[in-house]
Amino acid sequence: MQQHKIKQSSPQEPEASTRSILESISDGVFTVDESWRVTYFNRAAERITGVSREEAIGRPCYEVFSSSMCEHDCALEKTLSTSEPMINKSCFIIDSEGNRIPISVSTAVLRNAQGEITGGAETFRDLSEVEQLRRELRGESHLGDMVSRSPRMRRIFNVLPTIAQSDSSVLIQGETGTGKELLAKAIHSLSHRSEGPFLAVNCGALPAELLESELFGYVRGAFTGADRDKPGRFAVARGGTLFLDEIGEIAPSVQIKLLRVLQEKAFEPLGSNKSVSADVRIITASNRDLEQLVREGGFRSDLFYRINVIRLDLPPLRERKEDIPLLVEQFIQRFNQLQNKSIPGIRSEALSLLGAHDWPGNIRELENVIERAFVLCPDGQFIETAHLPEEFHAADASRSEKGGDIRSSRRISESQAILRALANTNGNRSAAARELGIHKSTLYRKIRALGLEPPQQDGRYRRE
Repeated sequence: MQQHKIKQSSPQEPEASTRSILESISDGVFTVDESWRVTYFNRAAERITGVSREEAIGRPCYEVFSSSMCEHDCALEKTLSTSEPMINKSCFIIDSEGNRIPISVSTAVLRNAQGEITGGAETFRDLSEVEQLRRELRGESHLGDMVSRSPRMRRIFNVLPTIAQSDSSVLIQGETGTGKELLAKAIHSLSHRSEGPFLAVNCGALPAELLESELFGYVRGAFTGADRDKPGRFAVARGGTLFLDEIGEIAPSVQIKLLRVLQEKAFEPLGSNKSVSADVRIITASNRDLEQLVREGGFRSDLFYRINVIRLDLPPLRERKEDIPLLVEQFIQRFNQLQNKSIPGIRSEALSLLGAHDWPGNIRELENVIERAFVLCPDGQFIETAHLPEEFHAADASRSEKGGDIRSSRRISESQAILRALANTNGNRSAAARELGIHKSTLYRKIRALGLEPPQQDGRYRRE
């Protein structure tokens, strides 16, 4: 942050009456001196940022108030350089626990009795509740780092708090890149084990012998080179959650030992004859059809029934394309923070190309495409079609040669989303409009414009 010439003067503490008012309001308020060091930090600022007044006073404001504007678009810096106040500029901060908090910022200069600038003041308002209301009006659901307006995903989000409260085993099935680990983390964070560790093991990345020692640990002398005891993941995850990804890839010998842990809640480290209690919740995941593996003899049926107490099926991105704009927005916000850039968004033409893609790599592939676009997109500009990979343009050209174009791709995606919502609500237009996050009249207009033939309404619903 560049420093501007400000009159050297001892910062004035707010008078008692002013301080009393500032302490009672719900907006965060802080002031800085000519060196950008915090001189005042009110109670609401402590609550919103999670930083105590004692920690904040005397530190540079950009260390305390970590906002998305600090690096390139500091509102307070602009105000001090122009003497013009900034009113309700939207951005977000990262609080002391790493949470992203949406806020609005207003700034003003501080002057002494002679009218000389001695520092600046900034107020900020927590917009978390407003953001949550906006999501509800748009028909979005949000859980941890996962966001969706897909009816299938929202049904999963709705039952997750209840699932999280038990210690029953959970099996998450879905294609690679659909967010299985994110869902497992969400279950952990909502559970009574949330203060304990969350450990993830990719079972498909390790050979059987290494996976066994990784899970159960070993004692000194268990094998050549074992010169000390080494705790396994079951021991390290005590009191928390152990996420076993790609469970369908584990060897039969490991399947047997894992079954014993689930049955007896205990395990034996390699080379030991003493059982150790396994106080851990097991969440497993697979991109393969485990029931089919059981039928083929590649997976033990008794182990399958043990891990399949609660099953969650994550849909691939091609079946929830209505989530692409939300996910793109989320990735843009994340990469802005990670790369210290200010990309405002993505052009509709580029978003249409994304919507026409089948996404075999699912959300992980989309994230990689947006990260690539960030590398190519100049700071402060929108992501354009030119910033997307060549295969997106080639696919679009192929569609055009066959009589399709970006608009037809968008119409197909929009039609699918509307028909899916109508099917989920038994043809009820009002309920479908709420599910899509649009007004009922907008839904009627889109149905006519797209030439759709909605399913017949169920008799349990009042005809609109």
